Amino acid sequence: MKEERLPAAYTTSMREMLGQEADAFLESYNDKRTQGLRFNRLKSVAGAGRRAAEHSEVLFNLKPVPWCSGGFYYEEPARPGRHPYHAAGLYYIQEPSAMSAAELLAPLPGETVLDLAAAPGGKTTHIAALMQGQGLLVTNEIHPERAKILAENVERLGITNALVTCATPQELSKRFPQSFDRIMLDAPCSGEGMFRKDPDATREWSPDHVEMCAARQWDILQEAYLMLKPGGHLAYSTCTFNRMENEDTIARLTASYPDLELVAQKRLWPHLEKGEGHFVALLRKQPASGTESGGKRRPGKSRDNNSARTYAAARGAFQQFEAWAADELPGFQGHGVPILFGESLYLLPEAFDGKLHTGLLTGLRVPRAGLHIAHMKKNRIEPAHALAMALQTGQAVRSYDMTGEGPEIEAWLRGESLPVPADLHGWTLVTVDGLPVSWGKASSGQLKNHLPKGLRMMKARIDTP
Repeated sequence: MKEERLPAAYTTSMREMLGQEADAFLESYNDKRTQGLRFNRLKSVAGAGRRAAEHSEVLFNLKPVPWCSGGFYYEEPARPGRHPYHAAGLYYIQEPSAMSAAELLAPLPGETVLDLAAAPGGKTTHIAALMQGQGLLVTNEIHPERAKILAENVERLGITNALVTCATPQELSKRFPQSFDRIMLDAPCSGEGMFRKDPDATREWSPDHVEMCAARQWDILQEAYLMLKPGGHLAYSTCTFNRMENEDTIARLTASYPDLELVAQKRLWPHLEKGEGHFVALLRKQPASGTESGGKRRPGKSRDNNSARTYAAARGAFQQFEAWAADELPGFQGHGVPILFGESLYLLPEAFDGKLHTGLLTGLRVPRAGLHIAHMKKNRIEPAHALAMALQTGQAVRSYDMTGEGPEIEAWLRGESLPVPADLHGWTLVTVDGLPVSWGKASSGQLKNHLPKGLRMMKARIDTP
């Protein structure tokens, strides 16, 4: 991208900001865009997943990303988004610079964490992997269609402890005051780090747009502050370079809230590091301060008769599922609070037994309420696709494995049924090199395909930040 194709006001501001480094920075826009993937630690650290990850490193000629354990660069003609391992949730396609944010936030297993502007799910899936399936991850996206994509990525990577919400920051702060140990805010920004790969970002940029983004970021940050526990950590990140949306915003935040201290700040520049560029700041709310807003979390209300009946129905449905799973999934241990939406049975993360309460979900749009485990039909139980993606090899009584490079798995991902041995009968976990990709149901020598129709036909995927 030649400099004259960049907005003139942008190049002027970057020259003022970078001085002698400006030429190298602007020249970086002529380089190829940087591409990467991050292995999903929920699947890639042991057994079949580890073997598949090692195979991927060779297959795609991967090179490590220095600031992210499990992050790798790849270059064309590699197309990991087209490989069955992507459908199996072994990795997430993510721009390498963006991997820095969750690494700096460093969530721990067992914590209560919020990803406030999460779609399409890069940082959510990274956070979930670091949490190792323990604790509660609330991951939010205000736009319904993008929230759907977020929920699909949470499902594909086999995440069991995430609650996907679709709400404004204001709605969430009213429900969850001082509730989170860590908060990730990958703020909507002017996208200067997207210029190399997204011409629309270049056309949309203007000084007024930068000011508008900074104002919107400030509004969201104030709600994030209300939801952060004393002693908790907040990571603020953008994929833009100007100071107004980055250092100036952080300075305004710490000046307005004296109990917030800046712990660390990181910039990744495309002329200095291999990546599109990113800004991340980590802040901590002091544990003993008299200036917190939001008050204490309200205790859960006692259930009225209607909610008691709803809870009893969910418990009854879960007991039916447990009886089914005792025969079909003897290796599966379902933990959490059962909740029923129509015929869909979910397990809310265990945190709702103590730290939070299910009443907080009333009136809240929730695209995914934890782990979707089953469809409770009138006379039968159908295991949910999300359950398949969350299982490990050996947890199902029946499984059918295919190799990652064969025509059989390609046919399956197109939605085709397959011939199987006649003695295979019933719900079957379908795997690729030992990694689950969906359910199938075997009968009379045929394995009927139960991969959801919206996930069929392999195609290139850009998961992004």
